Amino acid sequence: MGDETKMERERETLRLMMGLYCRDRHGAADALCAECGELFEYARKRLATCPFRKNKPTCSECPVHCYRPDMREKVKTVMQYAGPRMIYRHPVLTIRHYWRKAAK
Repeated sequence: MGDETKMERERETLRLMMGLYCRDRHGAADALCAECGELFEYARKRLATCPFRKNKPTCSECPVHCYRPDMREKVKTVMQYAGPRMIYRHPVLTIRHYWRKAAK
């Protein structure tokens, strides 16, 4: 799998998780609220500059912490909320994530 394909899937997973969190926590129906939109753009830019690209670990297992501490906590909150719910909304992405994590 090429670097871009993997990074596109990472961006898409992040977008879906942010959407799930924002919809459930902030009542945003079709788009992210301003706060979640800002967090997504920040995370998207960080992902675009990830030095690991093809070998990117999950953020929780990454040796490089490229997020500011405040943003890292916000993303962590989103992932803790959305992660367990992803199996019901996006089972294929969830299974791929855990399979990739187990393969390392």
